Amino acid sequence: MTGPTRAASTIAEVAIIGAGPYGLSIAAHLAARGVDFRIFGDPMSAWAQHMPKDMCLKSDGFASSLSDPASEFTLGHYCRQEGIPYEDTGLPVPLETFVAYGLAFQKRFVPNLEQRLVTSVEESAAGFELQLENGERLLARKVIFAAGVICFARIPENLLELPGRFISHSSAYGDLTGFAGQRVAVVGAGASAIDLAASLHDAGASVHVIARRATIRFHDPPQPRSLSDRILKPATGIGAGMQLFFYANAPSIFRLLPGKVRLDRIRKALGPAPGWFVKDRVVGKVAIHVSTRITGLAVHGDRVSLALTSGDGDATSLEVDHVIAATGYRVNVQKIDFLSRAILDKIRLIEEAPDLSKDFESSVPGLYFVGLSAANTFGPLLRFACGAEFVAQRISGHLARVKRRKPIAQAQALSEPT
Repeated sequence: MTGPTRAASTIAEVAIIGAGPYGLSIAAHLAARGVDFRIFGDPMSAWAQHMPKDMCLKSDGFASSLSDPASEFTLGHYCRQEGIPYEDTGLPVPLETFVAYGLAFQKRFVPNLEQRLVTSVEESAAGFELQLENGERLLARKVIFAAGVICFARIPENLLELPGRFISHSSAYGDLTGFAGQRVAVVGAGASAIDLAASLHDAGASVHVIARRATIRFHDPPQPRSLSDRILKPATGIGAGMQLFFYANAPSIFRLLPGKVRLDRIRKALGPAPGWFVKDRVVGKVAIHVSTRITGLAVHGDRVSLALTSGDGDATSLEVDHVIAATGYRVNVQKIDFLSRAILDKIRLIEEAPDLSKDFESSVPGLYFVGLSAANTFGPLLRFACGAEFVAQRISGHLARVKRRKPIAQAQALSEPT
């Protein structure tokens, strides 16, 4: 292909797309290593705008920090600085606190964040050409996709048969007050579903949770741990147990497992499980239909009729005003709408996620993926905020080693074909 011939206004060694825990952590480490970069996005927006405002994080306080080079500005440090109650374990972290901490981290370590969206990424002779929502174009040798999970929101195929006004994904909501007085079906059995159901109930909605699983498996409240438990089931940022210890501490070794083994481990690890602290907000207050499938849909005026079938084969129906799919996220690079078709066609995949090198580089040289997008390669750790430390250290070290000594020659980069 031939690179673009239009003039680009600016040049950067690295462009980071996304300003959540991973993007901000990587930026902080790159800055410390002297790597030239630009970072784009709305800081902590997935957390601030796409999750119920009154929820708490499922991860403990010690496992909810972003990563700075000196490991000095943890969530615990921030809370002590601001006089906010905090414990490493046992005290749930409010979403509001986590978002405020992320914004404070950004102001402290990534003051050069540009709160603009990237609308397109194409290959160029210099590496990549990015276009921003304000029309600016820039060249970058490397691009890091750290844009989070929202674009990968998954709604089951059968629910997509509903007209758009009756169906949405849980990620569409932060404020749920608009559902006051409505009857809402929430589909799912994990933290997203139960957190959403609790917030809907508190907002004045009549809520029905529909789950295929036989039970809602709430996490157990924290308990004192014996010495044998601490040895045989070591605690990690993603849970306790030897297998989770491996996932949390050896993602580079996990990457070396055969592809089928990795995918099997990822599917089976850490199934749907709401936090222990939300149980009292839903049990006895929200209708929960377990071992239940939606086997039919029909629209009657302004309501949706759901045909439900239990595990015993019993059939019932439920009428609601709206259905919300709290059915999680599934990585599919084809859903990244700002990457050009030429780039998408070159990305080698594991299922629908990118297959990555030990340094998070895809099969498109210079294009990197982190966070959930990297989980099929590096394992369950990459599904959690605490994975940002491993990623930021690894990718910043790699980019510091491979950066070129000479600046990009703009005129040459724009004229040379690839």
